[in-house]
Amino acid sequence: MNERISFTELTAFLAVVRHQSFRKAADEMGLAPSSLSHIMRSVESRLGIRLLNRTTRSVATTEAGQRLYERLRPLLQDLNSVIDEVDDFKQSPSGTVRINTSAVVTSMLLEKVVPGFLSRYPEMSIDLVCEDRLVDIVAEGFDAGIRFRESVPQDMIVVPFGGRTRFVAVASPSYLRNARPILTPDDLSLHRCIRHRMPSGKLYRWEFEKRGEEMVVDVAGSITLDSIPMMIQAAEAGLGIAYVPFVAASKGLAEERLERVLDDWCPEFDGLCLHYPGHRHVPAGLRAFIAALKEWA
Repeated sequence: MNERISFTELTAFLAVVRHQSFRKAADEMGLAPSSLSHIMRSVESRLGIRLLNRTTRSVATTEAGQRLYERLRPLLQDLNSVIDEVDDFKQSPSGTVRINTSAVVTSMLLEKVVPGFLSRYPEMSIDLVCEDRLVDIVAEGFDAGIRFRESVPQDMIVVPFGGRTRFVAVASPSYLRNARPILTPDDLSLHRCIRHRMPSGKLYRWEFEKRGEEMVVDVAGSITLDSIPMMIQAAEAGLGIAYVPFVAASKGLAEERLERVLDDWCPEFDGLCLHYPGHRHVPAGLRAFIAALKEWA
């Protein structure tokens, strides 16, 4: 091999494998997909071995490509940690913090935390990726994630904020005005409910508890949605009862577009937390964001 493979080319290779898509990897790196494809072909040519199997719809590693990916990923993570440690000597943090979370939490961060954080640290930028599915934040290149505590892997460092929370059953005043009374979860069978399809494809079953009595209800309804913000919108439009995290419904409740039902049946549980891998150096930018999050909470 006459010419060494550059750091940028190795980073590009990792991005392609991580996303299993030239388009998504190119978006991450700010390149055209055709340029990224050319880079990968050049790398393979200089190495003298195929690293990727390409079809019109997908890309996957060859055995050699998978071996290279598994060896490179921790090395580049360590290199990024070294760069982060050097960056800590700056008086003000800079760079990008990549955070994976849900659409509901993203909306909250944009309203409550991000404006003050960016005003205080003008050299910082924030990359928020919102999706309901749970992801491996290490494998997908995130600095941190924000989820409910029960969803966070046990090997992560956890930073709780906002205290304990609960799911709440909510509906619009117009829906409840002419509705039958809702005194127990059994009464939901007489109502229109807005069902939630989870990222796995399964329908969420509503979980209630009161004085040690637990009930799990497979509600009926004419509307099924896979987005909690859309469920809130449907409830506010009078289309039925939604069962959603309090953080998602709080604005609608405060502005009286929603009302609670079955409040004494809605149990508390551990709330939101930011989490990140314990084996990594925590960059100054992430530490500053954690401090801003705690300050708001």
